[in-house]
Amino acid sequence: MKIVHCKEHGPPRSLVVESVADPTCDAWSVRVAVRAAGINFPDLLIIQGKYQFQPPLPFAPGGEVAGVVTEVGSEVQSFRVGDRVIAIPGWNGFAEQVVVPEAVCLPIPAEMDFDTAASFAMTYGTSYYALVQRAHLQRGETLLVLGASGGVGSAAVDIGRALGARVIAAGSNPDKLALVRTHYGIHDVLVTGDGRPLKDSVGALTGGEGADVIYDPVGGELFEQALRAVAWNGRILVIGFTSGTIPSAKANLLLLKGSSVIGVFWGAFTRREPAVNAANFAQLFAWYREGRLAPYISHRFPLEDAAAALETLERREVVGKAVLQVAG
Repeated sequence: MKIVHCKEHGPPRSLVVESVADPTCDAWSVRVAVRAAGINFPDLLIIQGKYQFQPPLPFAPGGEVAGVVTEVGSEVQSFRVGDRVIAIPGWNGFAEQVVVPEAVCLPIPAEMDFDTAASFAMTYGTSYYALVQRAHLQRGETLLVLGASGGVGSAAVDIGRALGARVIAAGSNPDKLALVRTHYGIHDVLVTGDGRPLKDSVGALTGGEGADVIYDPVGGELFEQALRAVAWNGRILVIGFTSGTIPSAKANLLLLKGSSVIGVFWGAFTRREPAVNAANFAQLFAWYREGRLAPYISHRFPLEDAAAALETLERREVVGKAVLQVAG
């Protein structure tokens, strides 16, 4: 099979497309013929040796895929050959085949195509867990989403809308924000990095009250501004650090707003609370079938162009998600 190998840590152009033996399937695993692979920011980190989990070399990036089950182990209970599944291997997804434990697979709804399925699990799973279990976002509350045109950010916009919140989409690129506004049918967007303090921009949209929940996958200076833009009893969700800088929270600002800073580690949650995670996806898939969610994919690439796909993500050109399409 073909695989996109990381044989030494480095930029996307250091990846190598080569042929290797098909992976073997043990008793508790399934083999999936990959039809599409989602592209995520951690894929950039893992090939550079900067991610919190680091597999031994060589490996392939690719934390989520969608495809068809072609083999099941003798102990597998939930899936059969021919089933359409989302699989979350963590890495090795940029390949024509992947073998994964049964526990990291989800059935694909009949209404969902492979591209959407491959770009759904990590971003929508993270954002639903963040907004529902961690922030307890309520209908009518104001949700400010930083980095709103990115993968997890656009998913948070979509889910926040489905939950009945007032969503403010924030980002540094006006054109990408305009696309987010149109695609998701939201009213409020604001441009960050224009020299105006985030507190003032959010205050102008909220009558000076601030945002009840702030979803932050960016970190850096923007997180420090978020501490001042949050409402009384507000919640700031720490999703990640696409800015490249891990910030610190000033305790006096938390005290003055009675606010909370809440960490979101979806991967650990899925392992510790699998039943709750399964219920989350049941709700997400139900909303998708009802037409209440609208995942956006701005770029599609063939498997052989994985390096170019990651460079597109690195240049911040992607809106929503990008996917690799694998010939079936």
